[in-house]
Amino acid sequence: MSDPMKVLAPEHRRLRIGDAWREAAGGAAFAVQDPATGQTIAEVADAGVADGLAALDAASEAMARWAATPPRERSEVLAATYRALTGRSEEVARLITLEMGKPLAEARAEVSYGAEFFRWFAEEAVRVQGRYNTAPAGGYRILTVPKPVGPCVLVTPWNFPLAMGARKIAPALAAGCTTVIKPAAQTPLTMLLLARIMEEAGVPPGVVNVVTTRRAGEVVSALLADRRTRKLSFTGSTEVGRVLLRQAAGNVLRTSMELGGNAALIVCADADLSVALDGAMVAKMRNIGESCIAANRIYVEEPVREEFTARFADRMGALRVGHGLDDGVEVGALIDEASVAKIDELVADAVGRGARVVVGGGRPEGPGHFYPPTVLADVPEDARMLQTEIFGPVAPIISFTSDEEVMAKANDTEHGLVGYVFTRDLQRALRFTEGLQTGMIGVNRGLISDPSAPFGGVKQSGIGKEGSHEGILEYLDVTYAAIDLP
Repeated sequence: MSDPMKVLAPEHRRLRIGDAWREAAGGAAFAVQDPATGQTIAEVADAGVADGLAALDAASEAMARWAATPPRERSEVLAATYRALTGRSEEVARLITLEMGKPLAEARAEVSYGAEFFRWFAEEAVRVQGRYNTAPAGGYRILTVPKPVGPCVLVTPWNFPLAMGARKIAPALAAGCTTVIKPAAQTPLTMLLLARIMEEAGVPPGVVNVVTTRRAGEVVSALLADRRTRKLSFTGSTEVGRVLLRQAAGNVLRTSMELGGNAALIVCADADLSVALDGAMVAKMRNIGESCIAANRIYVEEPVREEFTARFADRMGALRVGHGLDDGVEVGALIDEASVAKIDELVADAVGRGARVVVGGGRPEGPGHFYPPTVLADVPEDARMLQTEIFGPVAPIISFTSDEEVMAKANDTEHGLVGYVFTRDLQRALRFTEGLQTGMIGVNRGLISDPSAPFGGVKQSGIGKEGSHEGILEYLDVTYAAIDLP
């Protein structure tokens, strides 16, 4: 097995600020661990407030030049990044697995998914348009001019260390904005490698700055308090999102928030159960369940509940658990000890309230942060896992007897990111599509993420959209000019 760390030289494990890779002020650093073994795989620079503001200096200085760069040139840089990521897919994927834990097959899929954002927004960069029209009352013309919003602070999570960064960086650069990226402390290496790839692809100094830190709160707070920052994009928990929104309000920043989820997956009695099982496996187990769009609550109509539960448990129990770099592994390690402890507590709570373990349950012995694929049946409504984002390979199954009942239960949450419904009845599918209070819905499919589609939630699951044409609009202001012309 080749060493995945060879793709990121020690000099590129530092902060990327302007045209330099530099140590943090005072030389501070922190360790990055392999969640499958608990062993340290690298050390990276641990930025403080001064380092964060230096990155904002670089982004601010580069802003006017990048905004004035012709859209075609910006497009070509993004397209070159897409080609570079595609060409280096295997080495990037291995690094993702090493620091995040997901199986290599899933890491490869993430590289492909993340690269597509650069291709999509390379195409969008040349299609940013204003409009010119006669005012309805006549006498003057209306001209609208889209402009890049300005330097952006992008805060990314650990669960998709490449794709979540790509989903923010690509539209920002396409729109003409410069960026300061703060990746999650658990998975900073992938973002540093992406910054290096983008440097080689021709991104000018100061356009993409990366600040790795364990002191996220103080660093991000300082960036948001600086008047030069004009945009915040954050993917993470609703709790942290609320804090950042309060901080962003001080300078009335443009914000995009992709926050927590509590997705309901609904299997109707008239569904094709094979399709529903395939979809449920994807919606639950993609990324080991560590996804904001993971199926958190599985509602199955009573006539098919027993059959669905048995078949689903068979498939969950057959999944192979192990180090993500090992051949044949389908379920890798969770990100850290806190995640395993949380999931174990949620399972114990549900069982204590009457739920029945069909398969899995209970953390294994040995090194690494593992939890077996688990299916719980007869989960009561007061179980904590039905109100909490599980973020792991645990599937609670709940029975329902009517569409009205399950719709009310699915909507009884502060979150509204995504829902899933499986039915062969078109009218029923449309009623769920209109009735579920979510920003996205998967109908007879468990995978909804697509760079060409608008990703985002409602209620306390977020603000704004990522991907699609809507994604670039999040990084643009519009100036309106009234031009006198009788």
